[in-house]
Amino acid sequence: MALMKQSRLFNPDAIQSILDDWPETFAEAKVIQQRLCEKILLQDQLSSVNYIAGVDAGVLNKGRQIRASVVILNATDATVVEQKSAVVDNVFPYVPGYLSFRELPAVLSAFLQIEQLPQLIMCDGQGIAHPRRFGIACHLGLITGIPSFGVAKSKLVGDYESPSLTRGSHKPLYYQQQKIGAVLCTRDNVKPVFVSPGHLINIDSAVHWTLTMGRGFKLPEPTRVADKLASRR
Repeated sequence: MALMKQSRLFNPDAIQSILDDWPETFAEAKVIQQRLCEKILLQDQLSSVNYIAGVDAGVLNKGRQIRASVVILNATDATVVEQKSAVVDNVFPYVPGYLSFRELPAVLSAFLQIEQLPQLIMCDGQGIAHPRRFGIACHLGLITGIPSFGVAKSKLVGDYESPSLTRGSHKPLYYQQQKIGAVLCTRDNVKPVFVSPGHLINIDSAVHWTLTMGRGFKLPEPTRVADKLASRR
């Protein structure tokens, strides 16, 4: 199926083909995760980052639809230069570990409207900090060919020692004896977030960009703004 392919560069036609062949069952989704996780690259391949995308999604109409928002920010001053949203029918119920199959149809539909492509994508969700090492940030990065990582409000898998509640403090997140991310304090005296690489980026760079794009809130600006737009707050 088309989902078994990945883009080397952002390719709207290939993305539309993927959307047209979206899986319909959890069995299909699990097979896709198990196969595509082998294609994830965690070596940092960032070029100069001028624009960074924030991605988030929420539900509408009692869960019958998904609304996703993609916000493009200037990486220097965090100003919003473009924002797009899309609403699609919800084809997957909420089950931990399968978020990308629920949200990506709307996210990709929003991405297809974007004129200023980013050099980096920040997702509200997990990267490799996932039971099958294939969270939404991995899936989106592999499809778009754009370096991506996840910043999650809560842990999905893993063990860690709590960092001090001082901005910039962080501790490794481990799962099955492998380092899969970082538990990062983004604001003094506020509980940490869970950062993990998705594709074409490493843990250190993901932590760096999470802190760089912070503007005094717990969430970094790209996902904070995307969250407000997706939930219409």
